[in-house]
Amino acid sequence: MSENKLGIVFMGTPDFAVPSLEILITEKKYDILAVITAPDKPAGRGLKIQFSPVKELALAHNIPVLQPTNLKDEDFIEELKSYNAQLQIVVAFRMLPEFVWNMPPLGTFNLHASLLPQYRGAAPINWAIINGEKETGCTTFFLQHEIDTGDILFSDTEIIKEEDTFEELYTRLKIKGAALVLKTVRAIEKGNYVPVPQQFTSVLKTAPKIHKETCKIDWTKPAEEIRNFIRGLSPYPTAWTTLNGKNLKIFKAKMIMNDTSKSPGEIESDGKTYIHFYTGKNVLSIEELQLEGKKRMTAEEFLRGNKL
Repeated sequence: MSENKLGIVFMGTPDFAVPSLEILITEKKYDILAVITAPDKPAGRGLKIQFSPVKELALAHNIPVLQPTNLKDEDFIEELKSYNAQLQIVVAFRMLPEFVWNMPPLGTFNLHASLLPQYRGAAPINWAIINGEKETGCTTFFLQHEIDTGDILFSDTEIIKEEDTFEELYTRLKIKGAALVLKTVRAIEKGNYVPVPQQFTSVLKTAPKIHKETCKIDWTKPAEEIRNFIRGLSPYPTAWTTLNGKNLKIFKAKMIMNDTSKSPGEIESDGKTYIHFYTGKNVLSIEELQLEGKKRMTAEEFLRGNKL
């Protein structure tokens, strides 16, 4: 560790964490002592071993990489201690044992993709869109025992646009989050911050992990709610329904009219240009979809090869 640079251990795995690590490397004022990320895993049809995006970036800059399967492993703990980091930063990583986040003298802070205390949990970006929120943001906070409950350091707001999908909002927040990480590191380095305890209220919205069954469309709900649901899961893990016994993923849809002439879940199409799903209130026109075993396509492309 350089005597003049703040020694940092960075923990993260997916591409959401990449801009945060990259901005610290680019700053050149900090000594990134090591990166901790998920173990390599096989992926794709060929099951080739795939590195995490964070590992790829670390290796490109010759930063040591640790990939523990067990964060309580004694060898890992000893190796982590050997770096003598002054600060640890967590961005999209798993829950840490107390003796890990309590190790550095300046503490361990986390970047979370919501305006805490709202949307604590694994999928804050998805749920903010699903619930029809008009704004969200990023928050940095010191880790404590309960997940996403630590004292807040800084936050920054991001407007959710009417047509935003999960992918679009995710892309903006990972950049905004990186700037907030840098701001937080600078403040901690100078001792220029005041941690603010989170306010606990009875109206907090949570962001639990999303599973396949979570993504199934309930056509009895109003069209606008379903449209938000589709946006919040697009392009991954994707809202879905069934069509002729096969799974049908829906990536994009719009509400088109007030019509209650058919039951929720019923389909109407001219066989050429449009596919309409009736809902509990109003109708959804499907714009982009993917039938099981097929590629993603527009409604018009789908209708050229499929009859409803």
